[in-house]
Amino acid sequence: MDKSKNKWPTWVRDDKTIVSCEEKIKVMKENFNELKQLSQDAIEDGLLMEVSEKQMKDTLHQMIDDLINPYLKNK
Repeated sequence: MDKSKNKWPTWVRDDKTIVSCEEKIKVMKENFNELKQLSQDAIEDGLLMEVSEKQMKDTLHQMIDDLINPYLKNK
């Protein structure tokens, strides 16, 4: 997969200020590139195993929805 096609968003904080630290942006880009490639590999493997594309995508969406914020402060 051509990683140059990955155009990630401008990262913002909850207060809508922009994350401008180049090292943080680099880490986010690397993390999301890896996630995208791993997800693509999983889809391709599933298709080769004749798994429903819709089911795989639905499962990936559910996995994202199930992620938790371990740093969430009690309000």
